[in-house]
Amino acid sequence: MTDITPFNINIPDSSISDLQQRLSLARFPDELDSAGWDYGAPLADVKRLTAYWKDKFNWRAAEKNLNLMPQFTTPISVAGFDQPLTIHFIHQKSPVANAIPLLYVHGWPGSFYEGSKIWKELANPSPSSEAPAFHFVALSLPGYGFSSTPRTKGFALAQYAETAHKLMLKLGYDEYVTQGGDWGYYITRTIAILYPQHCKATHVNFDQGEAPSWTQFPGLALKHAVTPYTEREKKGLARTKWFLEEGSAYRAQQSTKPQTLGYGLTDSPVGLLAWIYEKLHDWSDGYPWTEDEVCTWVSIYWFSTAGPAASLRIYYESTHEWDDPQRRVTRDRTRLWVGGGVKLGLTHSPGELRVLPQTFTHTQGHVVFDRSYDSGGHFFAFEKPEHLISDVREMFGKNGGAAGVVTGKDGY
Repeated sequence: MTDITPFNINIPDSSISDLQQRLSLARFPDELDSAGWDYGAPLADVKRLTAYWKDKFNWRAAEKNLNLMPQFTTPISVAGFDQPLTIHFIHQKSPVANAIPLLYVHGWPGSFYEGSKIWKELANPSPSSEAPAFHFVALSLPGYGFSSTPRTKGFALAQYAETAHKLMLKLGYDEYVTQGGDWGYYITRTIAILYPQHCKATHVNFDQGEAPSWTQFPGLALKHAVTPYTEREKKGLARTKWFLEEGSAYRAQQSTKPQTLGYGLTDSPVGLLAWIYEKLHDWSDGYPWTEDEVCTWVSIYWFSTAGPAASLRIYYESTHEWDDPQRRVTRDRTRLWVGGGVKLGLTHSPGELRVLPQTFTHTQGHVVFDRSYDSGGHFFAFEKPEHLISDVREMFGKNGGAAGVVTGKDGY
């Protein structure tokens, strides 16, 4: 397929120099005494990371490590949009016969970088184990990383799903499975709604669902009515309440006026750093972020093809009306029961943004795998790669709930 092109990240020296100059001219706000994290990213942390980014961080070394992943670009045409998008993606084919095609979808403020700890092991299980092997695919969503961005309104969940689905078909994977969290949850769920004949199962690490109704889920409703919440569920509901009340203002801004915020994130690397680092801290479960990890994470946004502002638009597009309301795939619709034979696997981490009772999460579809951990947060593949690898292997292994959903093929 001649329009699939190998890709290596190679940021121009001039762009690196521009970043360092902007960092050297940074102006910082004052801060209240003993503010801690209550008001957002603390001044001392942002100053420390800014100094490291400017004086010690080696982008070329980070670039070399990122380029260990097999990267490609290809044009993808999306219905209703005139210009094809250039999509950047990771594609690690497994040497194992009949490996399972697995599409990994990131969210915000993530990127393909989140797959850097899982791609190799998922594709290459130990020969002595009985673990299934996967052809691993992770795209940079349109407007993220080194993918281009749509230039007109209306690129919402159905369009992100169409992009990802067409990529898998282009790679030769007529049947495949998916894994995602954050926007990756909504996009993989949309794929399951729109393309159930191709997407045979999905695993998610992002709690969603709603209190079960007596008419649709009488068994779950009865369980919910008579069974007290466990201690874990009580803590999870408290975490959910905290996020909705204290941690979700970013979502309102990005869903309503993303362009205004985009000026600050595009012009000021310190503004971008603080905006993202706050989420890395608050949304993880005590993960010990290193300076190099934070600077690599934020640099991917700073050096992205479309610029940092483009990554915000998914919030606006996915919460506004662009098409027939009866056909539109909304975030609310993705949380409801998805049938079509698409099996569902759930993993729950205590540091996730929503941590819901099992009776809520089982309203989403045909659950064939369910596991809870006592550690881990929102950035599941990066914080706890061993958990993700174990879970998808078990779900799709020979005794798993989604065993045999895809027969496996070599693909492109």
